[in-house]
Amino acid sequence: MSTVLITGANRGIGLEFCRQLQTRGDVVVAVCRTPSPELEQLGVRIEAGLDITDAGAGEELRRRLGDLSLDLLIHNAGLLEADSLESVEADSLRRQFEVNAVAPLLLTRALLPLLHEGSKLVLITSRMGSIADNGSGGYYGYRMSKTALCMAGKSLAIDLEPRGIAVAILHPGMVSTRMTGFTRSGISPETSVQGLLQRIDELSLASSGRFLHANGEELPW
Repeated sequence: MSTVLITGANRGIGLEFCRQLQTRGDVVVAVCRTPSPELEQLGVRIEAGLDITDAGAGEELRRRLGDLSLDLLIHNAGLLEADSLESVEADSLRRQFEVNAVAPLLLTRALLPLLHEGSKLVLITSRMGSIADNGSGGYYGYRMSKTALCMAGKSLAIDLEPRGIAVAILHPGMVSTRMTGFTRSGISPETSVQGLLQRIDELSLASSGRFLHANGEELPW
């Protein structure tokens, strides 16, 4: 049994992480701004009222958790605002960078005392953060912020290796959630999280810092 903290836990992939991890017997801490009825029905521990982009969010969460030891920290919260060269705006770029790249790094730093040798850190990114895989352009804020998250993950893998903490940088696939407009071409959150958990279970210091699809495919940077 592991103790797991998940951000962005009120819906979509985060909610499904909570559901599957609880089902397999793990202790789940769900972090969100506002809990959904579906999350509340799970009966997991909920830490609500937290905006991960707030300057004091990390220290507030650490205070609430006390001396809780975390075996797995999953940064799932994300923001996608569609844009094009003609429509991209500075405020939108900043919002996406703050949620997708800055907050996970600063929250990791704040919660680092709760991690231990053997803990795992997971960043839910996107293959849209791959420079080599970009064949369609657009989505400037999302692509740029996810690329930054991938870079943060690679540095974290190097910096946390001496502490015995492994880092996974994972793309969940094209998932049918509110973020993607419930696209009919996407896979279900259930299928995505099943693959993600397999990657997380396989994670070790030897594989730390790799950029992987939920299906196990290694993605280009």
